[in-house]
Amino acid sequence: MGRNQSVITEFILIGFSNLGHLQVPLFFTFLLVYLATLMANATIMTVIRLDRTLHTPMYFFLFVLSCSETCYTLAIVPKMLANLLSTSHTISFSGCAPQLFFFVGLACTNCFLIAAMGYDRYVAICNPLNYTLVSRATCVLLVLASSCCGFLISVVVNVLVFSVPFCVSNQINHFFCDISPVIKLGCSDTSLKEMVIFFLSILVLLVPFVLIFISYVFIVSAILKITSAEGQWKAFATCASHLTVVIVHYGCASFIYLRPRSLYSSDKDRLVAVTYTVFTPLLNPLVYTLRNKEVKSALSKVLSRYSFPKTTWIPSRG
Repeated sequence: MGRNQSVITEFILIGFSNLGHLQVPLFFTFLLVYLATLMANATIMTVIRLDRTLHTPMYFFLFVLSCSETCYTLAIVPKMLANLLSTSHTISFSGCAPQLFFFVGLACTNCFLIAAMGYDRYVAICNPLNYTLVSRATCVLLVLASSCCGFLISVVVNVLVFSVPFCVSNQINHFFCDISPVIKLGCSDTSLKEMVIFFLSILVLLVPFVLIFISYVFIVSAILKITSAEGQWKAFATCASHLTVVIVHYGCASFIYLRPRSLYSSDKDRLVAVTYTVFTPLLNPLVYTLRNKEVKSALSKVLSRYSFPKTTWIPSRG
């Protein structure tokens, strides 16, 4: 019991090691999804940056969310892809701690950002006259607050997880350094630390979700007061993309982090973790692009503006 985490120099990620011949097909599947995610988020950020009609609070938050999602995948997916083609499936202790730090920090930041986007929709629909008064400084302040809160929580989580003495096993039953699989390797009583992490999960997930829910109560009330069915549909359409992201993001995260340890299931958790680390970051730009006429229009304008000019072939004389 007197041994500490300095005994462990590396961890073995056994999340996909039992899949055998399926690891290579999984590698190419996840690689294609990862490249598509990077391209889609880069496209969203570029279009928002270049088209002045998208320089509004809503698209400012979407720009930051796309940037955060890109960094979020960079913390997890490259190492996962490398391990799918490797026979060792290892990650160093000095690599595991930063991976957990950035994963938790960016995931928490995204939760707060999505809540800020809910507030943005509330102001746009319930107080449209005040929406034009929302300054860029206010948006930047909300983003900074979201990031600071997210990474402050991540620091606390990292201290709690990596202050556990690891002296039994170094095999993490997951494909990346997540909170529960790592802390389970401890050989001391971790119940108090797990309780603190659970309450932090409630803070990160339930509090923003409740704020979003309250915002949408007012939003729905305001939409129902619109007399025309067309006006109601247009108002709801501006919220549909955000609602889709809220349901997927908070649904997956709540399944993993808001439940007792006794209900932990490594197989189901890995499946859900693949969803929110590989596929969900691709969902956000697709939802906001395919369901949003303003973004599609801006994308068309940017493509036409920066496309190569057509040339006419002129036959040479003589």
